[in-house]
Amino acid sequence: MNARTLYEALLDADRPHRDVVDAWLRPSATADYRARLRTAAVHRTRWWGTEDGRGLLEELYALGRVADLLLLEPQLPPYLALFTALGMAPCTAADTAFDPFRHEIAEVEQAEDPDAPIELLDVRTPGLMLGELLFTRARVRVRAGAAHAERGVADRSVLYWTHRRAHRPTRDLSQGWGGNSQWRTDFRLDYRTPHGDLLNVAEDRPIDGRPDLHPDDPANLGPEERRLTPAERRELLRHRCLLRTPAAARPGGFPAWAEDLWVYGWRLPAAEEPSAGA
Repeated sequence: MNARTLYEALLDADRPHRDVVDAWLRPSATADYRARLRTAAVHRTRWWGTEDGRGLLEELYALGRVADLLLLEPQLPPYLALFTALGMAPCTAADTAFDPFRHEIAEVEQAEDPDAPIELLDVRTPGLMLGELLFTRARVRVRAGAAHAERGVADRSVLYWTHRRAHRPTRDLSQGWGGNSQWRTDFRLDYRTPHGDLLNVAEDRPIDGRPDLHPDDPANLGPEERRLTPAERRELLRHRCLLRTPAAARPGGFPAWAEDLWVYGWRLPAAEEPSAGA
């Protein structure tokens, strides 16, 4: 039982997606698969550092591809049936303030006041949590001033750590690889713990680069990433996209250099992360 098999079956399906999902959720195998996924539900176990953990990172990535595919149309009934059967909990947070941990901006209504904060208007598709682990964010419509979220950027710029979305470009580390190699991509791990949010925890590349290395060292930030301000880099890490045209852009539009940034290993400094226990 693996998610790549399900993804490929959904792509090739000549029958309703719900039937494909039901056939994949074999009762004899689902319990063991759910137990495997629960390994990832709690941050403090640091499970991703084990040999089995590496395989689970790839399996979660494949499941994320399944979620992307089911939400293209969208196919909410099979989406919810599949992931609730696997032990995930839907979350819409429709009655709360906008929360970039749980909400992905799908549409921006531009407020007249440029300083108006981001306001949640409605939820288009629910997100999913696996215990403390964020699996998918709810896709939402918001209203905001241009100083906080710019229409055409926050809802149309490249969405990183993402394979597919309708009506916007995406980037993840599977793209550009062959049929088998692309499936060795790791899932991005974001946790909401009792102590606070932890982002991209399986990675270790400093978001502001390494002062002990030359700026042009391959292990440091690239020249495009250095064009972003520290605040813009942090915003991109949290929202998975830029919300406004970068300050370093030339007048006249969104810059091409911001559409293929190497962001996948970014991690906040320890001083900016909450303590989530041992």
